[in-house]
Amino acid sequence: MPSLPVISGADAVRAFSRDGWTAVRQRGSHIIMVKEGSYASLSVPNHREVARGTLRSLVRDAGLTPDEFIQLLDA
Repeated sequence: MPSLPVISGADAVRAFSRDGWTAVRQRGSHIIMVKEGSYASLSVPNHREVARGTLRSLVRDAGLTPDEFIQLLDA
């Protein structure tokens, strides 16, 4: 399993958007994203660097593997 890179919150939002997630609101420094047909919502911190553990949890909640997420970053 590859290691997830350290990325910004804006980069994470961009990658999740490519997978069909939509930013619906923002409260403070957290962007809330939802996807039609998914029960989960993602709370992405809009920080310069998102901690690897936080990012891994978001990727898991989105139903993606780390490999799939890295491909979305490169797209």
